[in-house]
Formats: sequence, structure tokens, C-alpha cells
Amino acid sequence: MLTTLRNAWKIPDLRKRLIYTMMMIVIFRLGATIPVPGIDKTKLAELFSNSGDGLIGFFNLMSGGSFKNFTIFALGISPYITASIIMNLLQIAIPSLEALAKEGEVGRKKMARYTRYGTVVLALIQGFGYSVGIFRNAFVNPGTLSIVVSVLTLTAGVAFLMYLGEKITENGIGNGISLFIFAGIISRLPGGIISTVQKIQTGDVNILNLLVFLVIAVIVIVAVIYIQEGKRKIPVQYAKRVVGRKMYGGQSTHIPLKVNQAGVIPVIFAMSLLMFPITIAQFWPQSGFYFWIKNYMGVQTILYNVLYAILIIFFTYFYTSVTFNPIEVSNNMKQNGGYIPGIRPGRPTSDYLSRTLTRITLAGAVFLAAIAILPNIILALGSLQIRFGGTSLLIAVGVSLETTKQIEAQMMMRHYKGFLD
Repeated sequence: MLTTLRNAWKIPDLRKRLIYTMMMIVIFRLGATIPVPGIDKTKLAELFSNSGDGLIGFFNLMSGGSFKNFTIFALGISPYITASIIMNLLQIAIPSLEALAKEGEVGRKKMARYTRYGTVVLALIQGFGYSVGIFRNAFVNPGTLSIVVSVLTLTAGVAFLMYLGEKITENGIGNGISLFIFAGIISRLPGGIISTVQKIQTGDVNILNLLVFLVIAVIVIVAVIYIQEGKRKIPVQYAKRVVGRKMYGGQSTHIPLKVNQAGVIPVIFAMSLLMFPITIAQFWPQSGFYFWIKNYMGVQTILYNVLYAILIIFFTYFYTSVTFNPIEVSNNMKQNGGYIPGIRPGRPTSDYLSRTLTRITLAGAVFLAAIAILPNIILALGSLQIRFGGTSLLIAVGVSLETTKQIEAQMMMRHYKGFLD
């Protein structure tokens, strides 16, 4: 990855894109230090003095540490992710939206606009829930005006992050939304390292437990890279055909079916969806539902981890079906004279691709679920409380690989362009 970045820096156009991306991330991190107006820092510190790694840790992970400080980016990009999930689900349920999504660039722009509207609505709901729930006692004057200002500020922060993320995707390198989550996770590493060293010095952390954690972390990283890069190559043969005086086809190629076709998206989707009932509970902070969520939906509870694993598996299959359509691939192959050796073109080919994809996706989905919940189980059984768990590793490694591939693709495109010129 470092070699790729160094080579990309030598290309003027890519250097501009890298600088642009880094500047947007710097703006994101600066905004993460600006508190919501009307917040008493002393009350805020007391509010989270006894909080663990449950709901608060989950919110803090998604916001890059902004949640506990209740900054203008405290909601992070969770409303945008949730809105994207809803729009993808509605495409299946509403034929008009499905047709709109297939209309090319115009349809995608309309779908993006609807997603933005949904993001603002969800941000208003979540902002109101947090302001009247968790953070109500942290205001200097906990009145209606303070809550209104807080909700508007949080919604504006989400809209601004959404804008920055789209600009990174358009003018920078990588997916802007994923990079914000990545930057938030990485920004917590220095503090985590310093805190761990201090605990070792005071004897609160056993050095043996720390070594076990580091070994597990390395194994997880290697396993994630292995699965992310794993693929099943389906051989494809193209028949020879004569067009005019020229002969086309006759070559052999393959269709790369990735074991984890969906990447890190299922993990992010699952985390965002689990936030929905938690957000609703904030509207009634003294209700039995709120205390049930607080007690039974922590990251170390059985219910949370079971739901987390099920949602990851579901979204892995769902997102894979959205990004890869066996029927469409089969029809394209048939139109271009391509076929899989031993498989008839048309329906048998699409069925074969569907069966193969289902099998390898199952392996990728189960792996993602296992890696995501394994550190939570270890934390529940052990005494080492390090907040850089499996979910963080999945997101960080997945985003790093995807961004590196995009940089390599940009370099390859410019290499061929210069060669043809």
C-alpha cells in the first residue's frame, strides 16, 4: 500500500486527488472537535464517566469519537447509511424506483437526491432522540431552545458530512463515506495506545493478555485480507466469428466471483440498522423499553451478537445480489458469443453462476459475521478492554484495500492513456 501511494504521488493528477482527499479528512477531523452550542463540558464528562463499551461505544465508533464529546458531527454518517439501506430495499418493493435506478446517470442522480432527503429526515429524528434522551442533562439550560439548536446543528453536521463524502468520491480517491469511518477509527489509535501503556505501567492490564490480543488482531487482519482477495475464477470461452474481413473472438477469459463480493458494506449496514431501535428508545429515557435496550443490546450481550451476525449474513447476500446479476451476465455472454465450458448458454449459465455465487458468498458472510463478533466474545470473557475490536478491524482493513485498489486502477488507466498517446 505504501509503495502504491508513493508511486501515485509522482503523478500530478493523482497527487491533486490525494491532497484533496486528505484536506477533506482534515476538515472532518476539525469539525469533530467543535461542540454543539449550549453544552456544559463538565456535565458531559460526568454523563459518560461510568459508560462502558455498550451503546455509547457503538455510537462513538460510528462517529469517530465525536459522540461522547457531542460535537457537530456526533451523528456521523449513520443517517446517510441508513437512508441508503432504505432506498435499496425500496427498489425491490417499488417497481418505479427499480426502473428509475436502471435509467443510467439521470436515474442515479434522482436516487441520490431521494437518499439525501431521507438522510436529512433521519438526522432530524436521531438528533431529536439524542438531544431529549442521552444528552438532555448535559445542556447548560435544558430547555426547548437548546434542544432545537442542538437538533438543527446535528442535522447540519450530517448534511455537511454527506456533502464532503460525495465530493471526495467525485474529486478525490476512494469512497468518501467509508473514508470518514476509517479516519474516525484510526484517529482513536494513538489515544488507545497511550491508554494501554499507562494501564500496563499501573498493572491494570496484564502483558500476557495484551500479547494474546495482538496475536488475535494480526490473525484477523491476515484473514480479512485473505478473504477480501479470495475469488473463484469461472472460465469463459468466446467463439470465433467473422465480421467483414476480420475475425473476432476465440480467446479465453474468466469471471472473477469474489468470496466477499460486498466488501465491508454488510458490517456497516448491520451496525446502522441495529442503531434504529436504540434511537427510538432515546425518546423515552425513563421507559422500560429504554432500560431493556440498554441492558440487553450491549456489544457483549448474546442478543446483540446473534442479531449482528444474522444481519451481516443477510446484508452480504443482499448487497451481492444488487451488485452482481447472474441473469444479466449470462445474457451479455450469450450476445457476445461467450459460454462456460460444459454449461449451455442462457438459463443454465445463469443458474450455474447463481449456485456458485451462493456457495462462495455463504463462506464470505459467515466469515464476516465470525470476525465481527469474535472480539466481543473475547472482551466478554477476558479482562482486556481495548476498543479496537473486530468491527473496527474489518472496516479499517476493508477500506484500506478498496482505496488502494482504486489508486492502482487510476494509475493503470493513466499508464495506458499515456501509452496510446
